[in-house]
Amino acid sequence: QVQLVESGGGLVQAGGSLRLSCAASGRTFSSYAMGWFRQVPGKERDFVAAISWSGGSRNYADFVKGRFTISRDNAKNTVYLQMNSLKPEDTAVYYCAAGVSRFSWTIFNTPTQYDYWGQGTQVTVSS
Repeated sequence: QVQLVESGGGLVQAGGSLRLSCAASGRTFSSYAMGWFRQVPGKERDFVAAISWSGGSRNYADFVKGRFTISRDNAKNTVYLQMNSLKPEDTAVYYCAAGVSRFSWTIFNTPTQYDYWGQGTQVTVSS
């Protein structure tokens, strides 16, 4: 069982930056692939970024490439999402997720591949 708690959301002006954190409980954090998703009301949850449990593999949605960076610190049981050059269309609730991963290089891009979810943190970007 893994519990995930996101933090770091808030209100920022367009062009600004935020860093989201997701703290995980449990001693096996390093064996989970991690991901970030986002959702706006009335729409499906969209993939944002993913990282393998080793940190060696990463993947990003096209709309955040070059602006967002996912990273993890297994010693701190935490995954991060650094968001730069934020746009109003980045406004959403951001969720982190953990998926059981058999291999160190595995990353998951779809919500159904993840086993655990955080409660979400609101990010609002003003124009």
